[in-house]
Amino acid sequence: MRDGKTVLKEIALGRVAQIGVFGDYMLDEYVLGNVTRISPESPVPVVEHQSRYSTLGGAGNVVMNIRSLGGAPLPFGLVGNDMAGHTVKRLLQEDSGVSSEHILVDSDRPTTVKTRIIAHHQQLLRIDSESKAAMAAEVQARMIASVRSELPQLGSLVVSDYDKGVVNRAAFDELLKACLESAVPVILDPKAFDLTGVGPITVITPNEKEAEGFSGFRVDSDGSAEIAGRALLARTGARNILITRGEHGMSLVSADGCIAHMPTQSKDVYDVTGAGDTVAAVLALALAAGANVLDAAQLANTAAGIVVGKMGTATVTQEELSSALAGSWPNATSGRMRLRAQAGLL
Repeated sequence: MRDGKTVLKEIALGRVAQIGVFGDYMLDEYVLGNVTRISPESPVPVVEHQSRYSTLGGAGNVVMNIRSLGGAPLPFGLVGNDMAGHTVKRLLQEDSGVSSEHILVDSDRPTTVKTRIIAHHQQLLRIDSESKAAMAAEVQARMIASVRSELPQLGSLVVSDYDKGVVNRAAFDELLKACLESAVPVILDPKAFDLTGVGPITVITPNEKEAEGFSGFRVDSDGSAEIAGRALLARTGARNILITRGEHGMSLVSADGCIAHMPTQSKDVYDVTGAGDTVAAVLALALAAGANVLDAAQLANTAAGIVVGKMGTATVTQEELSSALAGSWPNATSGRMRLRAQAGLL
């Protein structure tokens, strides 16, 4: 068994293999401003622009969390031949030192962009620019070949599905088969495609709403989370189901009989944006470092407790996670728009 402290030490010493991240890469844009009046043209607030910035979203946020924790991510995805696509590749390669070799460019589709208008730490509006069309067969074949070529170097693979056309059942089936043959753990963060009989995935990480949709059972308590988790095990054939439940923490239901309900580690929940990405990133790192699924889930729960205390798409650092594991909740964070420090570790 390898607990959280041991896992972080392994990562810090560079002993954890690369983590593959396959999925929907997107750009998160934030437009910040103040509201002091209502428009005379229509009863809507007028936002006086102050600044804007961009971060990696979707699968890109998984990559950034792995990188922030000291791991070595290897992204596999797709962007358009547009300014946003160039920005995604620049944020990966130039700003973060992560290879964008396997980020393919498709001129027939736009890069997914989510633009959030924020004033006084309140999100007023989100504008999405995207295409949900499935990848062309030729592009999908190239992407799967890219993942296969790197499997010998991977310690685990995250499949980050945001229903933007990159992840589908056919592509996932091929990837899972290859990973099983190479003994590479697979963490699936699902959104839309049919999971019936999908096979022995290491961990599937639906949120409450997704778990309800996939299982057909409402999730509003530990008991109902267990029922939904068992139904998902039976439906999918997966080895573990980890349901992320926001301010209620997480519930792990395993095929080997393990049931664990983990209360949230945060007393201040400001924004759950990207928390699932943090969970997937920490699970992938911990499993690649040799942790069992329960220990990996507990570490991911602590990391999620940190990231939901930040505003917007954010990451967790190794220093923050180490502090939390030591019983001292971190006061300084790397996330943008930090509102106030958290205190206490449940």
